[in-house]
Amino acid sequence: MDSRVAKLCMEKGLKMTEPRRVIARVLSDSDDHPDVEALHGRVRDLDPSISIATVYRTMKLFEETNIVTKRDFGDGRARYEEILGDEDHHHHLIDVTTGQVLEFYNEELEALKIKIANELGFKLVDHHLELFGVPLKRGSKPKAD
Repeated sequence: MDSRVAKLCMEKGLKMTEPRRVIARVLSDSDDHPDVEALHGRVRDLDPSISIATVYRTMKLFEETNIVTKRDFGDGRARYEEILGDEDHHHHLIDVTTGQVLEFYNEELEALKIKIANELGFKLVDHHLELFGVPLKRGSKPKAD
């Protein structure tokens, strides 16, 4: 059975080699935002013959065909995430002390982004939002900066 990413690849007309199929499956099964090195480690668990160069080339191809998007969470590594369309729109909050990435969605924020774009004379067509923070100590209130 093909993974979500493999199905998207086929819909976009990509030839599905066995290495691409394995990489697509690993991406579909990921519940984080892996970089190429992490992907390569997971892929090699399934097929040790797949080189890191193949993973790099495949991720570049997947990015160019809008199957994945590359993210920068401030740690100097390109991270990847499946593009699932509007039905899975979300943002990221990155804990700068641990690197943990939390995904979130907020209706008020969505409305505010559209309002800001409109006030500036634009129709919002795309955006990415990454917030960087540190956890609050229990019982403390956030300070306005």
